[in-house]
Amino acid sequence: MKILITGANGLLGQNAVRQLAAAGHQIIATGRGACRLPDAGMSFDYTEMDLTDRQRVVSAVTAIRPEVIIHAAAMSQPDACELNPEACYDCNTNATRYVTAAAASVKAKLVYISTDFVFSGDHGPYRETDIPSPVNYYGQTKWEAEQVVQQSEAGWAIVRTVLVYGNILAGTRSNVVTWVKENLEKGNPIQVVSDQVRTPTYIEDLVRGIQLVIEKKAGGIYHISGREILTPYDMAVQVADYFGLDKQLMKKVNAAIFSQPARRPLKTGFIIDKAEKELGYSPVGFREGIQKMFPLP
Repeated sequence: MKILITGANGLLGQNAVRQLAAAGHQIIATGRGACRLPDAGMSFDYTEMDLTDRQRVVSAVTAIRPEVIIHAAAMSQPDACELNPEACYDCNTNATRYVTAAAASVKAKLVYISTDFVFSGDHGPYRETDIPSPVNYYGQTKWEAEQVVQQSEAGWAIVRTVLVYGNILAGTRSNVVTWVKENLEKGNPIQVVSDQVRTPTYIEDLVRGIQLVIEKKAGGIYHISGREILTPYDMAVQVADYFGLDKQLMKKVNAAIFSQPARRPLKTGFIIDKAEKELGYSPVGFREGIQKMFPLP
């Protein structure tokens, strides 16, 4: 299958290129700026694409004529979105509008990657049938983008996910596992939130879930995450235990002590029964995810 991936320079994009290319799909990776994916062991073409430029998006998709578009690109840092609402709306909602229209024009299946932050966090964990009610601007733009996708004439699926962790193939962006590991190894004390709840998602599981959606020609909304309901503090404890690091450096705190521009939903996480039953999706546990990132001798 010919698959175009937006946001290919990010954590999800890089791993999607690797796993889907290894599965035999023809991959066209796109991103803003130069390609940052490693060449070793990966077969793909790269096209620079500014998704906020409607004409560029339409022209590129028309020329490539993919069978599937995985739209993973987004402005995803909640605080940056709160402080830069115009840029956030352009990257998350307008860009999705352009990609969706382009997908419809070439009859490509669109797989849109969304987030648990479309929910309020009042009543999690959430099913696909629960009604979104975002509490920050990032979540609002993703929810509006979901509605654009759902109203499209293109065949579509929406994959929502939660707190993704894993190894980026090229680059330096951290996630919960690497942040805890690196700070504790340096002897740095850290404050870790204990009143937020998530179902953390190992990156290779997320890509596998997307692959299942594509290969099974599934449509609609799917929640793809881990099964375990954990707080960030719970995750940090597992990271410290796995590497034998000093948990005394960790202080359990409530989210309210942090002064952040964007409010975070307190209790999200997903119920993944639908993905398990319809797709055959089966994620690893959090400790196994850490082990996959950092195999011990």
